[in-house]
Amino acid sequence: MSAKPKIIGVLPPNKPETIYVMRLADNALILGQRLAQMCGHGPEMELDMAMTNFALDLIGQANLLYEHALSLEPLAANVDVLAMTRNEEAYKNCLLAAQPNVDFAHIMLRQYFFSAFQKRQYEALLGSSDKDLAAIAEKSLKEIAYHIRFAKSWVLRLGDGTEESHTHMSDALDCLWRYTGELFERDDITAAIIKSGLSADFTLGYDNWQAEMAQTLRAAGGLEAPETLHMLTGGYHGKHDEHLGHILKDMQYMQIKYPGLQW
Repeated sequence: MSAKPKIIGVLPPNKPETIYVMRLADNALILGQRLAQMCGHGPEMELDMAMTNFALDLIGQANLLYEHALSLEPLAANVDVLAMTRNEEAYKNCLLAAQPNVDFAHIMLRQYFFSAFQKRQYEALLGSSDKDLAAIAEKSLKEIAYHIRFAKSWVLRLGDGTEESHTHMSDALDCLWRYTGELFERDDITAAIIKSGLSADFTLGYDNWQAEMAQTLRAAGGLEAPETLHMLTGGYHGKHDEHLGHILKDMQYMQIKYPGLQW
């Protein structure tokens, strides 16, 4: 029996199921990497450790999801190659995940928006026809619940705090809200995985998510999301702004400079 051909580089996924799992993994990896940049730079030790733990949680989720993607299709030799060596357009994360760490208010609001969405997305996987994916979602939801609780508490504290902290949270809202419409975007891939039974239709939770965000923002010093704002999309299809490129430059350095590196 001849040996299987060695996979060089990364092959693009073909199955809708694999593409969707890669979206989940890329979301977790890129936001995890963005949070990891704050290690040693938090406003105080407790907050520094919390953001670092968030990063570890998300990168751990990404690792499980990349492993699962490789079980669905032979895309790369291993998880490290799959996660770390693709071109920018091959990453299918939402735009929100790559937005920069402007200040602590931006970081917490970005986390709250994302985690409250991720909760609905992963709850939709609990009854998945893919039992391994359902198990990953179940494990991740325990971490996501803490992420929501922590980030929400700081959105409220900063928004309803001093004039300065309120201004920072207001600025974060004006900056980040435009990236939230993409989170619940229903495209051909989303429709296919819902039809196949891989996931329930999490996009139906968009109105509920918006209502939850509005309630929290009102409690955060009377903040309100912009009503007339063009939502930016494209991340799930590999169309990114400049922020992802800056992340990849740092994240991919070792794998690109030393191909096949093993720890």
